[in-house]
Amino acid sequence: MSTPRNGWEQPYNEPTRRYRAVPPEEPDEPAGVEAGKLWAGGFGTAVVAALAALVGILLVRGILGIGILSPAEAGAYGDASTTTYAFGAFAAAILATGLLHLMLLLLPRPMSFFNWVMVLVTVVAVLIPFTVGAELQSQIATGAINLVIGLCITSLLGSIGSIATRPPGARTRRE
Repeated sequence: MSTPRNGWEQPYNEPTRRYRAVPPEEPDEPAGVEAGKLWAGGFGTAVVAALAALVGILLVRGILGIGILSPAEAGAYGDASTTTYAFGAFAAAILATGLLHLMLLLLPRPMSFFNWVMVLVTVVAVLIPFTVGAELQSQIATGAINLVIGLCITSLLGSIGSIATRPPGARTRRE
């Protein structure tokens, strides 16, 4: 075999290139939460949850004719307890937003913990109607409405939590 040509056979005495040292990076900020986005999304979630409760009650009482939350004589909307139920769903979403905010600030892998907490709270909300004395169809209907409300809150806040989280070292617009 022949030796390579074009200078390969000559010894190179060049020193190794020196590169400039990389300047030390500023210490990274921890991951942050954009509270405005989080709470705006939480408010929107609360409105959706309240509307889901209202639609569920109108569907169950008005279309299916199942007495839920008030006597059947009260009509499709029901009585003040229907409004209270919708406001309760609104309040539950606001409380879940506060819980998510705390978890985003304090916990590692906050979305995993949040999803587990919300799934378990939703299961409790679905099971509670079966612990009171009422007709089975009313218990099933109430549990189904609670399931839909819980799924709305969990899924919407889960996506909002991802959007409202800044990665470590990211700067906000004000800086």
